Amino acid sequence: MSAALVWFRRDLRSEDHAALYHALKQAERVHCVFVFDTAILDLLPQRADRRVEFILAAVGELDAALDAMSQAAGGGGSGLIVRHGRADEEIPRLARELGVDGVFANRDYEPEAIARDGRVAGRLAADGITFADFKDQVIFERDELLTQAGQPFSVFTPYKNAWLRKLDSSYLQAYPVAKRALRLAPRPAGASLPSLADLGFETTNLAALRMPLGMSGARALFGEFCGRIERYREARDFPAVKGVSYLSTHLRFGTLSIRELAAYAWHKGGAGAETWLSELIWRDFYQMILWHHPRVVEASFRPEFDHVRWDDAPELFAAWCEGRTGYPIVDAAMRQLNQTGYMHNRLRMIVASFLTKDLGVDWRLGERYFAASLNDYDLAANNGGWQWAASTGCDAQPYFRIFNPVTQSQKFDPEGRFIRRYLPELERVPDRHLHAPWQMGGIEQAAARVRIGIDYPAPVVDHALARERTLARFAVTKG
Repeated sequence: MSAALVWFRRDLRSEDHAALYHALKQAERVHCVFVFDTAILDLLPQRADRRVEFILAAVGELDAALDAMSQAAGGGGSGLIVRHGRADEEIPRLARELGVDGVFANRDYEPEAIARDGRVAGRLAADGITFADFKDQVIFERDELLTQAGQPFSVFTPYKNAWLRKLDSSYLQAYPVAKRALRLAPRPAGASLPSLADLGFETTNLAALRMPLGMSGARALFGEFCGRIERYREARDFPAVKGVSYLSTHLRFGTLSIRELAAYAWHKGGAGAETWLSELIWRDFYQMILWHHPRVVEASFRPEFDHVRWDDAPELFAAWCEGRTGYPIVDAAMRQLNQTGYMHNRLRMIVASFLTKDLGVDWRLGERYFAASLNDYDLAANNGGWQWAASTGCDAQPYFRIFNPVTQSQKFDPEGRFIRRYLPELERVPDRHLHAPWQMGGIEQAAARVRIGIDYPAPVVDHALARERTLARFAVTKG
């Protein structure tokens, strides 16, 4: 090809990038573009969204990295073309303007993204321009791993075992982009990066959260995590402990390569690295499930559970969203989400179980709330996690296994360090009562300077009674 266009999406890095590598290998001149897609942005419920800020920062760093890479290779500099509009219109239009022979992108497995790419490919084909996509955000995709019967897996452990058996170094090789960087085309004259206001969005508290951004931020987080990965298995379930990698948002937007992370964990070995690698395999598993079963976006993976009769309880749902259920571990987790856009994975399981099993609310409502709130929101993983907690999904916990929010709190935040951080009204409550503060008597409440039902809510439901209702709810469905 004489010229190609690389369309960046959820892969905002200049290193180890499949589509960029193939474009540089096949074309003499390679342009790069990112589209702030209004088909996505216009659906966001708030004009202040941390994810838009995160993306904008990553796009700015990517732009500078492409320019530096071009100059280091002896070129005259490069950069990222940025458009704001519908991607299925902007990409064909830009491809025509630049006179490219092909558009290259990394593959997306979400149903709407697949449909969008189909529209783009069709419009490009009408202009005689090819469209090529590549595997980049997972190690194994689509039907690369199947059961012995030739069917997609629906249980994680056999999938994981097959994943590990098939893995070899060829699947973890980085794409060497820099050696062909001389072919990066200069950014068109007059092109510039938009501001947040140009996109119609407002500043959030992202800067105050001091979240590391862009490729450099991802690199710093990964380097720091490597120093404590050996403790990951023991520490990962405790939200008050620095036990997890905090890389989920960077994985979601591709500011570092999944191949690099998987290769590190695979070669490192040991209980911590192996446990973390298992979490990376879960990502592949849920992307595979979504690709094979796109109906799970709105329906239960196990069709019989589409007949579960969930409660219509808007007041209970609002209490859950706002962190005022009266169960401290649930409320602290929801306040963390609302204040930061982040929630620890153990807490995600606890609050999802509480919404579906204690409050009897449809998992779809919780999934949508997470979709609007999480910095790292990923359809496949979020859907899979919610259906796991609700017992409607593939390899889900059985419906009769119901998290007790008090014992979960006692086990994973025994000293209440996490709870007190997000529920300052409970700061003076002694440890023995912190996980179930409604059990305090009047004198104890006065000593702790908190009145249950006034300063902090009384429980909105009784867990024991809610558990019996859930067992009955699912038992009817099971017939």
